[in-house]
Amino acid sequence: MILVLLGPPGSGKGTQSKLLADKLELPHVSLGDILREEVRQETEIGKQIKEFIDKGNLAPNFLTIELTKKRLAKPDCKSGCILDGFPRSALQAEAFDEMLKEMGWDSLVIYFDINEQEVVERLCGRRSCKSCGAVFNLKFKPPKLADKCDLCGGALYLRVDDSEAAIRTRFEVYREQTKPLIDRYQKAGKLVKIDANGTMDQVFEQLLSQVCDVKN
Repeated sequence: MILVLLGPPGSGKGTQSKLLADKLELPHVSLGDILREEVRQETEIGKQIKEFIDKGNLAPNFLTIELTKKRLAKPDCKSGCILDGFPRSALQAEAFDEMLKEMGWDSLVIYFDINEQEVVERLCGRRSCKSCGAVFNLKFKPPKLADKCDLCGGALYLRVDDSEAAIRTRFEVYREQTKPLIDRYQKAGKLVKIDANGTMDQVFEQLLSQVCDVKN
């Protein structure tokens, strides 16, 4: 089964995806990580999407669909995976349905419900390592030394898309393009909702409970 974590930027779905992937021993497939790696390596695709990411906009559908399909076709996803960041639009959802049919998989969508102000506070405090990509938060997970990564000692920085203006743009883009997917999956009986405004442990407890209920 493919477990899809759906929610706005800053809802915690990336962190929760990794925790759930470790718990269930499934690969964590993050479209955001895939896109940022393409940008970091300055590939042709990376050059195309950099401008979109820096402005807080979604990468073009044809690129995200191509990259996701390529990743899900890898051997480690044969038994399923935790999918984070895809689909984010109606067109992506249609393409995802086709992928599921081709691969013979079922899916469950877990929606992370969170308010906009909470998202702004979370992301404005986020700092990423330039060297290893580790992520910290000045409020929730501060580094031991200011501006230095606990893992490798690399410099920490505020991503361009984590400025308040870009965050609010990303939330608005989410509201317009992604939130309609909630109705789509709810009508299909494939959506469960959790409150993502709580602490990491509180959210993970809800997440595990929902997944276990479905599996049982």
